[in-house]
Amino acid sequence: MIIAAAQFSPVPLDIDANAARMAALVTEAAGRGAGLVVFAELALTQYDTVAIAAVPRRLTVTPDDARLAPVREACRAAGVAAVVNAAAPAAGGGPRPTISSFVYGPDGALLTRYDKQHLTPAELEVFAPGTADGRCTLSGIRFALATCYDSSFPEVPARAAADGCQVYLASAFHDSADRVADYADLAREHGLQVLLANGTGTGSPGPACGRSGAWLPTGERVATAGEGPDPAELVLTDVRDRITLMADPAVAAVPVEECGEELADVRTASPALLVSGLRHDAAGAFALLRAGLLRRLLVAQESLPDGLRLQIVEGYRPPALQRRYFEGYLHTLRTAHPERSAADLHRAASRYVSPPEIAPHSAGGAVDLTLVTADGGPLDLGTPVNASPEESDGACYTGAPGLSPAARDNRRVLGAALTAAGLVNYPTEWWHWSYGDRYWALATGADHALYGPAEPVR
Repeated sequence: MIIAAAQFSPVPLDIDANAARMAALVTEAAGRGAGLVVFAELALTQYDTVAIAAVPRRLTVTPDDARLAPVREACRAAGVAAVVNAAAPAAGGGPRPTISSFVYGPDGALLTRYDKQHLTPAELEVFAPGTADGRCTLSGIRFALATCYDSSFPEVPARAAADGCQVYLASAFHDSADRVADYADLAREHGLQVLLANGTGTGSPGPACGRSGAWLPTGERVATAGEGPDPAELVLTDVRDRITLMADPAVAAVPVEECGEELADVRTASPALLVSGLRHDAAGAFALLRAGLLRRLLVAQESLPDGLRLQIVEGYRPPALQRRYFEGYLHTLRTAHPERSAADLHRAASRYVSPPEIAPHSAGGAVDLTLVTADGGPLDLGTPVNASPEESDGACYTGAPGLSPAARDNRRVLGAALTAAGLVNYPTEWWHWSYGDRYWALATGADHALYGPAEPVR
């Protein structure tokens, strides 16, 4: 997944103009392969606490404010998420607004809201502080949200790291290059990848310094914007190596409370779903799914636009077959990269085949599928189902850059339907979706998985 910090000089106090500028930057970022765009602090109005205090009703917005419709529509059209920072009425009511980040998902709907927790003395005269940490998960990556002065408090990134966040998204209005440079220490000390969207132009405290950027967990700066207010700039960085893989200990640590659902044969239980013969086996295991997963696939099918259908490629995978797949791919990687450690190879193999001990397919909770026309005709999804990272040059990743517009749109349609139905995607494989397994539980924050290893009823 590529993420972008958008740096531009807002038109002072003109929400309509700035929302249109944000929408254009979301579209531009999508064209460059980004799956998430972050904007600077109070970029919707420019950072002007004096003006916001004078006319708060006009200069505050709610997540569903009509003036933000261009941003939401740009997210939906491009399949890109966006973090928009603005003055907002306090979520719990109260006389003072908050400095808030609205996170819109790739479908344009609100994913989460974060209210800035640490306010400067000048901000405290106008705004109320938030009380909860900001978190969201996209493409298998857990993001932390912070706003400007928040990052001066080490406990904020420390909690993010302790909470399993891999990437720290900061919206800010810094006036000093030295303050921007501090993000290198934040990244290094807490092991976080950092993306900063900093303001430009002049606000009530004076001019901001720009220099939006990205830092690796080592503290190395890998991208930077200029200091000037215009033209607008996008700073992009790749966070695909921050994806939680199946081999991550956090996945294996999820407890399982087996719910006892049986495996159902898609071919007889749900004729509305098309089934491919690509992974057909004599016992018919490939067509078996847990009942809860099957119900959700039917919901997703109903939500698709006219003329489109889901096509199931593979569901249940017996543990012995899963082990053979994993060990075969591991052997391929070991042969190609004899210099890599056993642990590194094991992790790399889990990008494409799950380790047998936690495999969602062997629990009956995972399905490999694609999107087809009403009569089963193929559509462009960027790669064939089951294309490896090596043979697809990484295009198998759900958020891969460089896809054709048709492939990107088809992946967006597929993902929107399945996500709305309650499934989660394994971000290294656009075709792999699951419900009820350990990876699903980790991604959704569930206390436990519903499905452990399953055996078909004979």
